[in-house]
Amino acid sequence: MNIVFRLLTILGLILALTACNSSDNIHGNRWSAPGVSDTEIRLGSSLALTGHAGYLGTQTLRGAEAYLRHVNDHGGIFGRKILVEAKDDFYDPPHCLANTQRFIIDNEVFALFCYVGTPTTVKVLPLVEEAHIPLIGMFTGANALRQPFNRYVINIRASYYQETEATVRHLVEDLGIRRIAVFYQYDAYGFDGLIGTELALKDFGIEPVARGSYTRGTLDVEEGLERIRKSGAEAVVMVGTYGACARFITLSHDKGYDPIFYNVSFVGAEELARRIGPDSKATVLMSQVVPQPESTGTEEDSAAGQYVTLLKRYFPDDTPSFVGLEGYLNARILVEGLKKAGPNLTREGFIDAIESIRDFKLGPGMSITYGPQDRQGLEQVHFTRLDHGRFMPFSDWESLKGRQGDAQ
Repeated sequence: MNIVFRLLTILGLILALTACNSSDNIHGNRWSAPGVSDTEIRLGSSLALTGHAGYLGTQTLRGAEAYLRHVNDHGGIFGRKILVEAKDDFYDPPHCLANTQRFIIDNEVFALFCYVGTPTTVKVLPLVEEAHIPLIGMFTGANALRQPFNRYVINIRASYYQETEATVRHLVEDLGIRRIAVFYQYDAYGFDGLIGTELALKDFGIEPVARGSYTRGTLDVEEGLERIRKSGAEAVVMVGTYGACARFITLSHDKGYDPIFYNVSFVGAEELARRIGPDSKATVLMSQVVPQPESTGTEEDSAAGQYVTLLKRYFPDDTPSFVGLEGYLNARILVEGLKKAGPNLTREGFIDAIESIRDFKLGPGMSITYGPQDRQGLEQVHFTRLDHGRFMPFSDWESLKGRQGDAQ
């Protein structure tokens, strides 16, 4: 299987290079990048559109499309419209790898865009490196996309390490909680969140009192829940998808176990809230890497407000979400890079243009700067709390003091 994979990769790169040279000869060197013509810039997106992570992929894509359609309706970038070819990978690494191989072999996309998930995205990193194709705006905070440095990988959001570090600091310093467990998806995504939590706890001289896991694509949380419940953990860091995490929280309530539940941003706030239900009494927190997706009345200064406005215009039946806002921001940075790259668009020129972005404002307290060795856009971590079926901004950690005494 490895031999076949390598052969397909090499064949794809040969075909890509051949097509680039052919394009230069036929069109008089007006462009030299695959996926670029006089009228279009084509992008490839592999993400979950169906299945147990389908909500995440759909929201990411719609958020991005809301802005890209707006740009296209206003003439595109130097007369070129931006088109996204989205392929469903079902949140399955082999499918994501196959989709990406096809994008590269067919030589019809300029860049890879809005990939969703850690186990899927990290699988294609060798292809990205070999093909020298930009990969921009991933809905994952995995450390593997940040270390080691990769010229062609462009992150917009904060990392899971940053999310878990901020959370552990609040739990330990503000609430005095030291009995903390981790519930995680047994794959690259879950391991990343587990390691981030362990590193953050280590700074305080402690380690998780229990670790419980489940298999990706299932709702088999009972074994992990029982291990964590018996540990007497006062808070549970959750690194999973919305279905498994909602079931864990619901079953905990049924068993009379009531710790503080904390979820990383990838879980998907709106869908998690819907599955838990509006009447839940559980204390559920979630870190976010973007602000609240709502209209502020000053849309010209707020990417969040612009997202809400454009989503209503292009997807009137959809509801704004944190995930969708991430997709929107991905598109904003993509477009800014394309503008800076100029009309003679190449992949290397695009990467150089991204590196030149400095203090690009996206709203109050939110700006992005890149550099030759910097592919991390946003650094902020925001907190929300489940309140009557909706995650709302949260900062009053003092109000949670004493809650840990309810965990039994």
